[in-house]
Amino acid sequence: MFDEINNSIGYELILALGSFLLAMFITPIYTNFAYKHKLWKKQKSVAITGEELKYMNKAHEEKIKRHFPTMAGIIMLIAVTVVTVVCCLNRGQTWLPIAAFVGGGAIGFIDDLLNLFGKDKVAGLRAPVKFAMISALGLFLGWFFAYKLGWTAINIPFVGALPIGMAGMIVLFAFAVVATGNAVNITDGMDGLAGGLAMLAYGSYGVIALLQEQWYLAGFCFIVIGALLAYIWFNVFPARFMMGDTGSFALGAGLGVVAMMTNSFLLLPVIGGLFVIEAGSSLLQIISKKFFHRKIFLSAPIHHHLQAKGWEESKVVMRFWIIGGVLAMLGVFLAMGGGIIR
Repeated sequence: MFDEINNSIGYELILALGSFLLAMFITPIYTNFAYKHKLWKKQKSVAITGEELKYMNKAHEEKIKRHFPTMAGIIMLIAVTVVTVVCCLNRGQTWLPIAAFVGGGAIGFIDDLLNLFGKDKVAGLRAPVKFAMISALGLFLGWFFAYKLGWTAINIPFVGALPIGMAGMIVLFAFAVVATGNAVNITDGMDGLAGGLAMLAYGSYGVIALLQEQWYLAGFCFIVIGALLAYIWFNVFPARFMMGDTGSFALGAGLGVVAMMTNSFLLLPVIGGLFVIEAGSSLLQIISKKFFHRKIFLSAPIHHHLQAKGWEESKVVMRFWIIGGVLAMLGVFLAMGGGIIR
C-alpha cells in the first residue's frame, strides 16, 4: 500500500504543479482585464436585518479607496477544470467534485456579474434565489451520488456505517454542498483568509483520500491546492484581487462533495472548523438581532468582530491559518483512528 501511495504522491504533486503553473499563467491576463474594466466589487452597506454595517464599512474604507477587482475565482475555476478534465477525470471519484466545483462557481459567477453590472440595490443575487440555486445543485449531485454510485450509508467515526437510504443520502449530500458553499462564502472577507483555510481543508482531505487509495479524488484535492497557491500568492495582504462568489462557492461546494466522497462528512466540522465558526457567528448574530434586538458581536462574521476589537487584518488571517492547520491535522488523525481509513 505504501509503495502505491509513494508512487501516487509523485503524480499528485505533478497535478498540483500543473494547476499552479496554469493559474499563474492566467492571472496576469485576468488582472489586466479586471483593472482595465474596473471590476470593483460593490460593498454592502446594510445588513440582512436592515441596519447600517458600521464596523464593516469602516473596515472596508481603505479597500474601497484602493479599488481592487473581484471575481478572481474564475482563475481557479479554469485551472482546476482544465487540469482535472485532462489529467484526472474518473467517473467514480472526480465527476462529482468537478461538477460541484464548476456548478458552484457558475452560481457565484452569476452573483458576481449582478454585483458588478446589476442596477438593483441588492449587491448580487437575492439570498432566496442563491439558496435555491445551490440547493438544486446539491440535490442533483446527491441523486447521482446515491443512485448512480450506490452510496446509501454514512460513516460515523469510532462507530461504523449508518444506513440512511437513498433519500436520506440525497438530502445529506445537498446539505453538505449548501452549508459548505455558504460557509466558505461567508469566510471570504479578509485578504487571504478563505483561500488559506480552503487550502488546508483540501490538503487534509487529500491525505485522507490518499490513505483510502482514492487516487483520482486525492488528485483533485491537490489540483485545487495548486490553484489556491497561485491565488494566495496574489491575495495576501494587500490583495491584488479577491476571489468573489465565483471562487468561494466553487471551493465550498467542491469541499462538501469531497467530504462526502471520502465518507467523512462528520469530520467536516473539525477539518473546516473555522468555516463552521464563521457561518455560525453570522447566524447567531442574525437570530439575536431578529428575536432579541441586540448584537452578540460588534460585527459578524467573527473575523470582522475581531477587527472591530482592534486586531490587524493580517493578524486575524495568520492566526486563523494556524488554527485551521491544527484542525486539518486533527481531522486526519480522527479519520485514521475512527475507522474511516482502513
